[in-house]
Amino acid sequence: MAKVDSRWRELAPRLLSILRVVAAFLFMQHGAQKLFGFLGGIPGGTPLFFTQTWIAGALEFFGGLLLLFGLFTSPVAFILSGMMAWAYFQVHAPRGFWTLRDGGNGGELAAFYCFVFLYMSAAGGGPWSLDSIRRRGKI
Repeated sequence: MAKVDSRWRELAPRLLSILRVVAAFLFMQHGAQKLFGFLGGIPGGTPLFFTQTWIAGALEFFGGLLLLFGLFTSPVAFILSGMMAWAYFQVHAPRGFWTLRDGGNGGELAAFYCFVFLYMSAAGGGPWSLDSIRRRGKI
């Protein structure tokens, strides 16, 4: 059992990279929906430049793109974590305490992304990232 546990722990850095890529890909869709009308867009159409919704979409899409490649992972993830905390407390928390969409405030994704990105801001992008390549001096 110790051998299985040891092997599983060895996979942790690569799993961090996979978590980063999957979370970034999913997060980028929210930005693409706001900025480009992707996947049905948002009510009211694409937002005007430099409105709060446009800025959120730009951070979601382009911040997500940086995370997808693992470039500047720690500062970008920290900014996105703060953005999601802001979104949660501005939009979702006033609707009630519970986060589930039906009968709740609908903020489970905002809370989840906030803490996933906070973790990434501390852990970095993992070995399969441009940050890792840059640290090794290859870029």
